[in-house]
Amino acid sequence: MIMINFYFNIKRTIILILLGFISLSFYGCDEFNPLDFNAFSVNDDKELGRQIDLQINSNQQEYPLLYQQSAIDYVQNIVNQIIQSPMIEYRGVFVYQVKIIRKDNVVNAFATPGGYVYVYTGLLKFLDNEATLAGVLAHEVAHAERRHSTKRMTKAYGVQFLLDLLLGDNPDQFADIAANLFAGLALLKNSRDEEYEADEYSFKYLQTSIWYPGALKYFFQKVSDNSSGSFLEELLSTHPLNENRIAVYEQLIANAQLPQPTENNLFSQRYVQFKNTLP
Repeated sequence: MIMINFYFNIKRTIILILLGFISLSFYGCDEFNPLDFNAFSVNDDKELGRQIDLQINSNQQEYPLLYQQSAIDYVQNIVNQIIQSPMIEYRGVFVYQVKIIRKDNVVNAFATPGGYVYVYTGLLKFLDNEATLAGVLAHEVAHAERRHSTKRMTKAYGVQFLLDLLLGDNPDQFADIAANLFAGLALLKNSRDEEYEADEYSFKYLQTSIWYPGALKYFFQKVSDNSSGSFLEELLSTHPLNENRIAVYEQLIANAQLPQPTENNLFSQRYVQFKNTLP
């Protein structure tokens, strides 16, 4: 019954937004791009994230969660500080809840709609300082804040799907969306432009934090140095990294004219102590 209501709620949202788009077209809104809008409401993002979280919790073989409270608190505290940025739009709306997946052979993190943030122990052990972890987490927060997943789902199914849904020509298509969503996390694969945007917002979020805003570059450098390693395959499949992306990020640092980082904003020693507590 919950799932049925969930489908109808999203269907209603899509129809309302499509009607709004049709209304705008009558006023000659030339700048509106139908491939650029999000057919899902903010509440839909929250419900989608909740459903994925239930799926992850129920699949401990694929997603074995780490229940070490001190580790969870450490990472959660970083996220809590990141979302204090004045640029965060959905603070108090999205959950921004951290869960740690105990897989040392996976260097990755991901965020689902609604602000659920998942971090692999492989990533935590791969990094060298707290500021870099903050940069990665801020990047994931940006994916949730910019609502990349539901925008991507809107684009994937296209305007024709929305028209079919509105006119009732193919009601099974709505079930297809749910099937694709709950079958796995394939829709979390980010585009190049989404990665650029998440990098930029990560940098901006950290500019008002205690951490060095450009620390994500250390992650890029380490990934690039180890790009042939099989333990990075999942990361690179969901977060494509290329030389241009690194160059764009380095330009952000140059434009901001940041002073050189120090232990006071990298927190390397504190991070080593944290890593030593991990199983």
